[in-house]
Amino acid sequence: MTETTRPAAAPGGRERLRAFIEHPRVQGFIIVLILLNAALLGMETWPAAMAAAGGLILGIDRIILGVFVVEIAVRLYVHRQAFWRDPWSVFDFTVVAIALLPATGPLAVLRALRVLRVLRLLTMVPSMRRVVGALLAAIPGLGSIAMVLMIIYYVFAVIATKLFAAAHPEWFGDIGLSLYTLFQVMTLESWSMGIARPVMENFPYAWAFFVPFILVATFTMLNLFIAIIVNAMQTYNEQEHAETMAAVEQAQEHIEVDLHAEVRALRDEIRELKTLLSSAKT
Repeated sequence: MTETTRPAAAPGGRERLRAFIEHPRVQGFIIVLILLNAALLGMETWPAAMAAAGGLILGIDRIILGVFVVEIAVRLYVHRQAFWRDPWSVFDFTVVAIALLPATGPLAVLRALRVLRVLRLLTMVPSMRRVVGALLAAIPGLGSIAMVLMIIYYVFAVIATKLFAAAHPEWFGDIGLSLYTLFQVMTLESWSMGIARPVMENFPYAWAFFVPFILVATFTMLNLFIAIIVNAMQTYNEQEHAETMAAVEQAQEHIEVDLHAEVRALRDEIRELKTLLSSAKT
Protein backbone atom coordinates (compact mmCIF):
# COMPACT_ATOMS: atom_id res chain seq x y z
CA MET A 1 0.00 0.00 0.00
CA THR A 2 1.44 3.37 -1.03
CA GLU A 3 1.44 6.56 0.98
CA THR A 4 -1.13 8.10 -1.36
CA THR A 5 -3.69 5.34 -0.74
CA ARG A 6 -3.48 5.30 3.06
CA PRO A 7 -5.29 8.62 3.70
CA ALA A 8 -8.16 7.51 1.46
CA ALA A 9 -8.58 4.19 3.28
CA ALA A 10 -8.76 5.69 6.76
CA PRO A 11 -11.65 8.09 6.09
CA GLY A 12 -13.49 5.26 4.35
CA GLY A 13 -13.10 3.10 7.45
CA ARG A 14 -14.27 5.94 9.68
CA GLU A 15 -17.29 6.54 7.48
CA ARG A 16 -18.24 2.88 7.68
CA LEU A 17 -17.92 2.97 11.45
CA ARG A 18 -19.91 6.21 11.54
CA ALA A 19 -22.71 4.63 9.51
CA PHE A 20 -22.64 1.59 11.82
CA ILE A 21 -22.66 3.47 15.13
CA GLU A 22 -25.37 5.89 13.92
CA HIS A 23 -27.58 3.18 12.43
CA PRO A 24 -31.07 3.20 13.98
CA ARG A 25 -30.81 -0.45 14.97
CA VAL A 26 -27.52 0.13 16.79
CA GLN A 27 -28.97 3.19 18.53
CA GLY A 28 -32.03 1.15 19.51
CA PHE A 29 -29.78 -1.61 20.87
CA ILE A 30 -27.91 0.91 23.02
CA ILE A 31 -31.21 2.26 24.36
CA VAL A 32 -32.29 -1.29 25.29
CA LEU A 33 -28.98 -1.80 27.10
CA ILE A 34 -29.44 1.47 29.01
CA LEU A 35 -32.91 0.38 30.16
CA LEU A 36 -31.62 -3.09 31.08
CA ASN A 37 -28.73 -1.53 32.97
CA ALA A 38 -31.18 0.69 34.87
CA ALA A 39 -33.17 -2.38 35.89
CA LEU A 40 -30.00 -4.19 37.01
CA LEU A 41 -28.83 -1.23 39.09
CA GLY A 42 -32.22 -1.22 40.79
CA MET A 43 -31.99 -4.96 41.46
CA GLU A 44 -28.61 -4.43 43.14
CA THR A 45 -30.47 -2.55 45.88
CA TRP A 46 -32.79 -5.55 46.43
CA PRO A 47 -31.16 -7.93 48.94
CA ALA A 48 -33.32 -10.90 47.89
CA ALA A 49 -32.33 -10.50 44.23
CA MET A 50 -28.64 -10.17 45.07
CA ALA A 51 -28.80 -13.23 47.30
CA ALA A 52 -30.43 -15.27 44.54
CA ALA A 53 -28.49 -14.06 41.47
CA GLY A 54 -25.98 -11.45 42.61
CA GLY A 55 -23.13 -12.85 40.52
CA LEU A 56 -25.24 -12.95 37.36
CA ILE A 57 -26.49 -9.39 37.90
CA LEU A 58 -22.98 -8.03 38.41
CA GLY A 59 -21.68 -10.00 35.44
CA ILE A 60 -24.33 -8.65 33.07
CA ASP A 61 -23.65 -5.15 34.43
CA ARG A 62 -19.96 -5.48 33.56
CA ILE A 63 -20.79 -6.74 30.06
CA ILE A 64 -23.11 -3.80 29.43
CA LEU A 65 -20.45 -1.42 30.74
CA GLY A 66 -17.98 -3.02 28.30
CA VAL A 67 -20.39 -2.38 25.42
CA PHE A 68 -20.71 1.25 26.51
CA VAL A 69 -16.91 1.61 26.61
CA VAL A 70 -16.58 0.16 23.09
CA GLU A 71 -19.32 2.48 21.84
CA ILE A 72 -17.61 5.55 23.31
CA ALA A 73 -14.26 4.42 21.86
CA VAL A 74 -15.79 4.02 18.39
CA ARG A 75 -17.41 7.46 18.61
CA LEU A 76 -14.08 8.96 19.68
CA TYR A 77 -12.37 7.35 16.68
CA VAL A 78 -15.09 8.43 14.27
CA HIS A 79 -15.64 12.02 15.41
CA ARG A 80 -12.13 12.84 16.71
CA GLN A 81 -12.03 16.49 17.91
CA ALA A 82 -15.70 17.02 17.08
CA PHE A 83 -16.53 14.54 19.86
CA TRP A 84 -15.31 16.99 22.52
CA ARG A 85 -17.21 19.89 20.97
CA ASP A 86 -20.52 18.08 21.45
CA PRO A 87 -21.85 18.52 25.04
CA TRP A 88 -23.95 15.34 24.79
CA SER A 89 -20.90 13.28 23.80
CA VAL A 90 -18.87 14.75 26.66
CA PHE A 91 -21.73 13.88 29.03
CA ASP A 92 -21.77 10.27 27.78
CA PHE A 93 -18.00 10.01 28.18
CA THR A 94 -18.14 11.39 31.74
CA VAL A 95 -20.91 9.03 32.82
CA VAL A 96 -19.14 5.97 31.45
CA ALA A 97 -15.77 7.11 32.85
CA ILE A 98 -17.27 7.41 36.36
CA ALA A 99 -18.39 3.78 36.15
CA LEU A 100 -14.79 2.72 35.36
CA LEU A 101 -13.30 4.35 38.48
CA PRO A 102 -12.54 2.00 41.40
CA ALA A 103 -15.41 2.03 43.89
CA THR A 104 -13.35 1.19 46.97
CA GLY A 105 -11.84 3.19 49.79
CA PRO A 106 -12.40 6.95 49.59
CA LEU A 107 -13.96 6.51 46.12
CA ALA A 108 -16.68 4.17 47.38
CA VAL A 109 -19.23 6.96 47.03
CA LEU A 110 -18.72 6.80 43.27
CA ARG A 111 -20.37 3.39 43.23
CA ALA A 112 -23.71 5.09 43.82
CA LEU A 113 -23.03 7.38 40.85
CA ARG A 114 -23.15 4.42 38.47
CA VAL A 115 -26.88 5.02 38.24
CA LEU A 116 -26.02 8.16 36.23
CA ARG A 117 -25.63 5.80 33.26
CA VAL A 118 -29.42 5.81 33.09
CA LEU A 119 -29.23 9.50 32.15
CA ARG A 120 -27.62 8.46 28.87
CA LEU A 121 -31.17 7.80 27.76
CA LEU A 122 -31.55 11.58 27.52
CA THR A 123 -28.80 11.73 24.89
CA MET A 124 -30.13 8.79 22.88
CA VAL A 125 -33.79 9.79 22.50
CA PRO A 126 -34.21 12.94 20.34
CA SER A 127 -37.45 14.04 22.00
CA MET A 128 -35.85 13.90 25.46
CA ARG A 129 -32.80 15.72 24.13
CA ARG A 130 -35.04 18.53 22.86
CA VAL A 131 -36.70 18.88 26.26
CA VAL A 132 -33.34 19.06 28.05
CA GLY A 133 -32.04 21.53 25.47
CA ALA A 134 -35.06 23.75 26.02
CA LEU A 135 -34.60 23.59 29.79
CA LEU A 136 -30.95 24.58 29.45
CA ALA A 137 -31.93 27.45 27.16
CA ALA A 138 -34.39 28.64 29.81
CA ILE A 139 -31.73 28.85 32.56
CA PRO A 140 -30.91 32.57 32.05
CA GLY A 141 -34.56 33.57 32.33
CA LEU A 142 -35.13 31.22 35.25
CA GLY A 143 -32.09 32.69 36.99
CA SER A 144 -33.52 36.20 36.76
CA ILE A 145 -36.85 35.05 38.19
CA ALA A 146 -35.05 33.12 40.93
CA MET A 147 -33.18 36.27 41.95
CA VAL A 148 -36.44 38.22 42.16
CA LEU A 149 -37.98 35.40 44.19
CA MET A 150 -35.01 35.37 46.57
CA ILE A 151 -35.41 39.11 47.18
CA ILE A 152 -39.12 38.63 47.90
CA TYR A 153 -38.30 35.73 50.22
CA TYR A 154 -35.72 37.75 52.08
CA VAL A 155 -38.05 40.73 52.58
CA PHE A 156 -40.92 38.57 53.84
CA ALA A 157 -38.56 36.49 56.02
CA VAL A 158 -37.22 39.60 57.76
CA ILE A 159 -40.77 40.87 58.34
CA ALA A 160 -41.94 37.48 59.65
CA THR A 161 -38.97 37.17 62.01
CA LYS A 162 -39.61 40.60 63.50
CA LEU A 163 -43.36 40.01 63.85
CA PHE A 164 -43.68 36.36 64.89
CA ALA A 165 -40.32 35.29 66.41
CA ALA A 166 -41.33 35.88 70.02
CA ALA A 167 -44.58 33.90 69.83
CA HIS A 168 -43.46 31.18 67.40
CA PRO A 169 -39.68 30.72 67.65
CA GLU A 170 -39.90 27.18 66.19
CA TRP A 171 -41.04 28.66 62.85
CA PHE A 172 -39.75 32.23 62.83
CA GLY A 173 -37.00 32.26 65.46
CA ASP A 174 -34.33 33.50 63.04
CA ILE A 175 -33.94 34.37 59.38
CA GLY A 176 -33.09 30.78 58.41
CA LEU A 177 -36.15 29.31 60.11
CA SER A 178 -38.34 31.99 58.58
CA LEU A 179 -37.02 31.25 55.09
CA TYR A 180 -37.71 27.54 55.51
CA THR A 181 -41.21 28.19 56.92
CA LEU A 182 -42.02 30.52 54.05
CA PHE A 183 -40.83 27.88 51.61
CA GLN A 184 -43.30 25.45 53.18
CA VAL A 185 -46.02 28.09 52.90
CA MET A 186 -45.15 28.64 49.23
CA THR A 187 -45.58 24.91 48.50
CA LEU A 188 -49.04 25.14 50.15
CA GLU A 189 -48.19 22.14 52.34
CA SER A 190 -50.21 22.53 55.60
CA TRP A 191 -49.75 26.27 55.35
CA SER A 192 -53.23 27.18 56.64
CA MET A 193 -53.99 24.71 59.44
CA GLY A 194 -50.32 24.04 60.24
CA ILE A 195 -48.85 27.55 60.25
CA ALA A 196 -51.17 30.46 59.40
CA ARG A 197 -54.06 29.66 61.76
CA PRO A 198 -51.83 28.97 64.79
CA VAL A 199 -50.06 32.27 64.13
CA MET A 200 -53.41 34.05 63.76
CA GLU A 201 -54.41 32.90 67.27
CA ASN A 202 -51.80 35.35 68.60
CA PHE A 203 -51.84 37.78 65.67
CA PRO A 204 -55.39 38.00 64.25
CA TYR A 205 -54.27 40.11 61.30
CA ALA A 206 -51.48 37.71 60.23
CA TRP A 207 -53.61 36.79 57.22
CA ALA A 208 -52.60 40.15 55.78
CA PHE A 209 -49.02 38.80 55.73
CA PHE A 210 -49.60 35.25 54.47
CA VAL A 211 -52.17 35.91 51.74
CA PRO A 212 -50.06 38.51 49.81
CA PHE A 213 -47.00 36.27 50.17
CA ILE A 214 -48.84 33.30 48.65
CA LEU A 215 -50.28 35.43 45.86
CA VAL A 216 -46.83 36.77 44.95
CA ALA A 217 -44.59 33.75 45.61
CA THR A 218 -46.86 30.89 44.58
CA PHE A 219 -49.34 32.06 41.99
CA THR A 220 -47.29 34.79 40.32
CA MET A 221 -43.61 33.80 40.48
CA LEU A 222 -44.10 30.06 39.93
CA ASN A 223 -46.33 30.77 36.93
CA LEU A 224 -43.54 32.95 35.58
CA PHE A 225 -41.21 29.94 35.89
CA ILE A 226 -43.65 27.88 33.83
CA ALA A 227 -44.03 30.67 31.26
CA ILE A 228 -40.26 30.95 30.79
CA ILE A 229 -39.91 27.18 30.30
CA VAL A 230 -42.79 27.01 27.81
CA ASN A 231 -41.40 29.98 25.88
CA ALA A 232 -37.93 28.42 25.82
CA MET A 233 -39.31 25.13 24.50
CA GLN A 234 -41.26 26.94 21.79
CA THR A 235 -38.20 28.98 20.77
CA TYR A 236 -36.02 25.84 20.77
CA ASN A 237 -38.50 23.99 18.55
CA GLU A 238 -38.75 26.95 16.18
CA GLN A 239 -34.95 27.13 15.88
CA GLU A 240 -34.75 23.40 15.27
CA HIS A 241 -37.48 23.65 12.62
CA ALA A 242 -35.68 26.56 10.97
CA GLU A 243 -32.40 24.58 10.91
CA THR A 244 -34.19 21.58 9.41
CA MET A 245 -35.81 23.74 6.71
CA ALA A 246 -32.45 25.36 5.94
CA ALA A 247 -30.85 21.93 5.59
CA VAL A 248 -33.66 20.80 3.29
CA GLU A 249 -33.33 23.93 1.13
CA GLN A 250 -29.56 23.46 0.97
CA ALA A 251 -30.03 19.85 -0.08
CA GLN A 252 -32.52 20.93 -2.76
CA GLU A 253 -30.03 23.50 -4.05
CA HIS A 254 -27.34 20.82 -4.29
CA ILE A 255 -29.76 18.55 -6.15
CA GLU A 256 -30.65 21.34 -8.58
CA VAL A 257 -26.97 22.12 -9.16
CA ASP A 258 -26.25 18.43 -9.80
CA LEU A 259 -29.20 18.19 -12.20
CA HIS A 260 -28.05 21.27 -14.11
CA ALA A 261 -24.55 19.82 -14.30
CA GLU A 262 -25.89 16.50 -15.61
CA VAL A 263 -28.05 18.29 -18.20
CA ARG A 264 -25.05 20.29 -19.39
CA ALA A 265 -23.00 17.12 -19.58
CA LEU A 266 -25.71 15.42 -21.64
CA ARG A 267 -25.89 18.41 -23.97
CA ASP A 268 -22.11 18.31 -24.42
CA GLU A 269 -22.26 14.61 -25.21
CA ILE A 270 -25.05 15.21 -27.73
CA ARG A 271 -22.99 17.93 -29.42
CA GLU A 272 -19.97 15.60 -29.56
CA LEU A 273 -22.12 12.87 -31.07
CA LYS A 274 -23.49 15.30 -33.66
CA THR A 275 -19.98 16.41 -34.47
CA LEU A 276 -18.82 12.81 -34.86
CA LEU A 277 -21.80 11.99 -37.07
CA SER A 278 -21.17 15.04 -39.20
CA SER A 279 -17.51 14.19 -39.62
CA ALA A 280 -18.39 10.57 -40.41
CA LYS A 281 -20.79 11.64 -43.20
CA THR A 282 -18.18 13.88 -44.73
